[in-house]
Amino acid sequence: MEFTKLQKDMVAAMKARDKVRKDAISSVISAVKKVAIDEGCRDNIDDALVDRVILKELKSVKEQIDTCPAERADLLEQYQARYDIINEYAPKLMSKEEVKACLQEKFAEVLATGNKGQIMKAVMAEMKGKADGKVINQAVAEICAANK
Repeated sequence: MEFTKLQKDMVAAMKARDKVRKDAISSVISAVKKVAIDEGCRDNIDDALVDRVILKELKSVKEQIDTCPAERADLLEQYQARYDIINEYAPKLMSKEEVKACLQEKFAEVLATGNKGQIMKAVMAEMKGKADGKVINQAVAEICAANK
């Protein structure tokens, strides 16, 4: 996701007086800027950084939805709307089958060890931002169980 597209979409939401959309996009832009400053690349924000921050924001909003009390329908609706908006900008993540195929193709020598810890260490560095960590963990566990 390009940072400039996020900024243009926020301006469009402001012009359309869509407060919910503006607030959701604004929070993502703020988070991206903060991470860029922390990593020392404030003037040169690349797409990988934006994608990483979007996934992190998506995960935190999902947590808010999961921990919100059921009787607070107003908050739940607000969180869900924010989740849906941020999800529009999130990069497409790999499915479990795609993760398994990638693991068997690129990490055959590490998979042969059968050591789940070593496998996860090698794989997570490569697949961060491309697939959900839980999906990767499940795929590695299934492959390790099949190899025993």
